[in-house]
Amino acid sequence: MILEVYSKALYSTWIYYAPERILFDAGEGVSLTMGNRIYAIKYIFLTHGHVDHISGLWTIINSRNNSMGDREKPLIVYYPKGNTAVEEWLQFILKVNGDLRFELSFVPITAGQKIFLRQAGSFARYVVPFKVRHTQYDQSLGYNVIEVRRRLKEEYKNLSQAQIARLSRELGQDSITESYEKKVLTISGDTYGIDPEDAFETEILLHECTFLKKEDRKMNAHASLDEVLSIAREAKVKKLILYHISSRYSGKIEKYLKNLSEESFEVYYVDPNELFTM
Repeated sequence: MILEVYSKALYSTWIYYAPERILFDAGEGVSLTMGNRIYAIKYIFLTHGHVDHISGLWTIINSRNNSMGDREKPLIVYYPKGNTAVEEWLQFILKVNGDLRFELSFVPITAGQKIFLRQAGSFARYVVPFKVRHTQYDQSLGYNVIEVRRRLKEEYKNLSQAQIARLSRELGQDSITESYEKKVLTISGDTYGIDPEDAFETEILLHECTFLKKEDRKMNAHASLDEVLSIAREAKVKKLILYHISSRYSGKIEKYLKNLSEESFEVYYVDPNELFTM
């Protein structure tokens, strides 16, 4: 399992990325669903301060502080700098957990910062936030999980395997390869559409899709299906997962998605009434 997602617009949204033990957002019910696995969470990245994305944070912290699980593991909560709703919520959680018995950090972040998760030799994996458009007064971020990988330099790509092996022995592996950044996961957060460049060539794009019919939208705060598909095409993503779908479409989501077989990417969706795993 790479991803575990629960998302029902206005009620609760959270995304668990297992390879790095990251929770993106912490909506209501996340602790109830994850159970003792909340002790495995190393990082929480909050996209914005609306209650359906942050209300479950209190239970995570309270449970890790008061139950019999492992209190040796630290927890770092990253959030959009200047988001007063998040800051006040975090202060409240600290106030009601005055006897905190594990290491807990709250870290404000801004677009473009690199938050390193792992580094070993030439391999590195990190999170980079980017700005998204949501409500007028709420600082909101989306997130990219990025890997640094190595590939053969352009001038050697047409050589045979035997020629490449010989060059590697003579010049060394580092001389014939180059490092590059690869987006492996992009999380939109709540928005009425990310800049396709922010998700360009990502392997998995999780984009909110509150409205399957654009005509149902009353305010420019959330995205519609047509807009998200356009973003995914322009961004040349490999897989698209639609989440934050309004419960008004429960039981009839397939009807809106039935003509997507000709898209160049795989399309999945998070049913508002079910836990999604990939």
